[in-house]
Amino acid sequence: MVSHLLCNSPLSFSPPPHPPALRRPKSNSLTLSLKNLTAAPKSICWLKSSTITQTLTSSILSVALSLGLFYASPSDVISLELNTSHEELNCVEDEIYADDRLPAQAVTNEEIVKEAWDIVNESYLDTGRRRWSPDFWLKKKDDVLGSAIQARSRAHEIIKRMLASLGDPYTRFLSPADFLIQWHVLGQKFSKMARYDMTGIGINLREIPDDSGVMKLKVLGLILEGPANSAGVKQGDELLSINGVDVKGKSAFEASSMLQGPSETFVNITVKHGNCGPVQSITVQRQSTAKSPVFYRLEQVKNGPSSVGYVHLKEFNSLARKDLVIAMRRLQDMGASYFVLDLRDNLGGLVQAGIEIAKLFLDKGETVTYTVGRDPLSVKQIVADSSPLFSYPLIVLVNKNTASASEIVATALHDNCKAVLVGERTYGKGLIQSVFELNDGSGVVVTIGKYVTPNHMDINGNGIDPDFRNFPAWNDVTKYLSACHKSQEG
Repeated sequence: MVSHLLCNSPLSFSPPPHPPALRRPKSNSLTLSLKNLTAAPKSICWLKSSTITQTLTSSILSVALSLGLFYASPSDVISLELNTSHEELNCVEDEIYADDRLPAQAVTNEEIVKEAWDIVNESYLDTGRRRWSPDFWLKKKDDVLGSAIQARSRAHEIIKRMLASLGDPYTRFLSPADFLIQWHVLGQKFSKMARYDMTGIGINLREIPDDSGVMKLKVLGLILEGPANSAGVKQGDELLSINGVDVKGKSAFEASSMLQGPSETFVNITVKHGNCGPVQSITVQRQSTAKSPVFYRLEQVKNGPSSVGYVHLKEFNSLARKDLVIAMRRLQDMGASYFVLDLRDNLGGLVQAGIEIAKLFLDKGETVTYTVGRDPLSVKQIVADSSPLFSYPLIVLVNKNTASASEIVATALHDNCKAVLVGERTYGKGLIQSVFELNDGSGVVVTIGKYVTPNHMDINGNGIDPDFRNFPAWNDVTKYLSACHKSQEG
């Protein structure tokens, strides 16, 4: 029995603290400027338990990740409070490397490298870089297994270089310690993950090499109004220490686990603001409950209907669908007859939450998205399975930071003639990955698929063009949607 982890990126992190349920501020006039209102980066993941068979003598932890936004979307590793301490995890890795003379029954170094090679050979999907081919990969096998591998650490280095040759930043190696952290997250924290009752400070870390090749931990995303954001941590900050412990040389997994602890407790971090900014010691209080990502209000729009429901969805977390339904119904009761769904700066989150939100607006049988693997015949269609809960005309606001689950929702509504898109081209992030455990306790993360829109457009690397750059008149919206329906019928 293993758990499926559905995430936004190669790695993920904790959600923000819990505020009052849904927020409806005092009435303000709606300018709906495309530069107005921003949402915060986020990263949260969704677990689904399922049973799968072993593949290539490895346990597969199937992970669906919508990936890619490194500069503003975090490399997202799910970090939870672990029962295993940081020191214990290091001991595990040290024991693996301490004695390269393996027992007679243990897996050999060559077998570990071959196992990683087989996984890529069977499952890897080239995402457009055109660097993978059966001939290329067979030659790579001859290169890496052409001579004896004397040490386990050497075998792991060979796997790292072998995966790096693919040119895919999301296909990567996990050390035994990093994989053990992820295993604890998946195997022991399922009930917490299902509720998103996670303890953390709301930042997303990524290992970034400096000019000399030394890895630094950078803050590539924060949850808006999360603990770290409220305490003064900024995107782009470098994390230097946690509770006085230097994190130089530590992985994002390790640092993330060090940041975890019981809710309402404090952790001290030292950060350097930007590349040249000052160093600051900051004490942050951990929080544990998912925060409502929905902000809404009733507005009046010049030359439009008398009342418009404005809903800003900042991320797709465990509360997104429920709170969006509440907001829409309240706005409906207040007299809204048109709706604006703001997905600007929404970097994604739970892909499944995005799928369920799209279904709220789609007719039964309409396509939400497709998933495509290396086998062109292995296309999976995800469809709405019931009648729509809402049938109002929609304007969906998007920009260059609309990514992942947000793009799935936007294209599902657009391609099924439920909404027009207004703003900028979206980011273009939609890959699926799996995490495979190797027989020595290490692992590999491999890109195995991608998301495709209902109109069969590849999201990843392309983004979605809006129908309007500027906010349109409502009669233009209705005309556009009417023409869309006619083209589908004809």
